[in-house]
Amino acid sequence: MKYMLIMRSTDEAIEASKDMDFDEIIAAMGQYNESLIKAGVLLAGEGLAMEEGFIVDFESDPPLVSDGPYGETKELFSGFWIIQTSTKDEALEWAKRCPLGPGSKLEVRRVSEMSDFDQDNEYIQKEAGWREELGTDRPVAG
Repeated sequence: MKYMLIMRSTDEAIEASKDMDFDEIIAAMGQYNESLIKAGVLLAGEGLAMEEGFIVDFESDPPLVSDGPYGETKELFSGFWIIQTSTKDEALEWAKRCPLGPGSKLEVRRVSEMSDFDQDNEYIQKEAGWREELGTDRPVAG
């Protein structure tokens, strides 16, 4: 099963990180990433820039575009990992090992798989074909 670990921080956590040695933060994350890789569970992971981005709001037609990311930290996520584990409990154990401090949270969500959808749907069948063409089991669309 695939899980997405979504890193979230409060204003307090961001402020506290300013007093920490950045090299130590990078080293701790690097060690965590290395352990995920060595265990064979890491599929993807990235940090996200907090300074750049935009929001597309579909409340109106056409959608409204505004500068982003969100202004409130509670709505902001700053990075993610996608891991593949045998069980939900194994995903939980990996999440608990993440080197985040007080004020940070790691939201864990199962990634939908092809088998979760009606296999008779035209676009589910096309998705399977696209994946085969690309030689991947990754989704080609969100």
